[in-house]
Amino acid sequence: MKYSVRFFAVIFTIFLTACSTMYYSGLEKIGIPKRDVLVYRVEKARDTQEETREQFKSALEQFSAATNFKGGDLEGIYKKLNGEYEASVNKAKEVRSRIEDIESVSAALFREWEQEITQYSNPALKRSSQDRLTETRSYYKQLIAAMKNAESRIQPVLTVFNDQVMYLKHNLNARAIASLKGELKTLQSNVSTLVAAMEKSINEANTFISNMEKN
Repeated sequence: MKYSVRFFAVIFTIFLTACSTMYYSGLEKIGIPKRDVLVYRVEKARDTQEETREQFKSALEQFSAATNFKGGDLEGIYKKLNGEYEASVNKAKEVRSRIEDIESVSAALFREWEQEITQYSNPALKRSSQDRLTETRSYYKQLIAAMKNAESRIQPVLTVFNDQVMYLKHNLNARAIASLKGELKTLQSNVSTLVAAMEKSINEANTFISNMEKN
């Protein structure tokens, strides 16, 4: 019997959902509700974005410094830039992972919340809970949109950075430095856009956390 890729994707999704459900159920048994897990993961994502913002600023500083090379150890310049590039790649992966963690617990939380609303016998309590769910979802949509927007700004920076680091690796000469200088403005612009998006996302995370803690 042949199975399609879609079939296996569905099975894998069901498996992950089951694992997540068991994980969150386990946490609730020791007094940690999904709501608290969500707030914690948003905090971790915010902290990671702050670290990522600083990492890309550092990478840009090293890139800028390399364009002022006047002679000496070009291999040393390459190693510094490659180190910054690899650190930036790792932070990009971490940002993506943090977002996925938030989406996982938020889906479980909202699904549970919806189910519980149907169980109310008191109309006033049911309406109040529905209003809070609608409000929380609204804040969440703003948050996740800002986080994904910031995450999408990372790859353009990494692409330029990777090209230049590879070129420098195989051309440890004045031509490689000229190439770095030629891409500096593009990299500065991309990093500036990334930092602005990260800061907006960080602000959205703080707002979301504040609103969750109020209710």
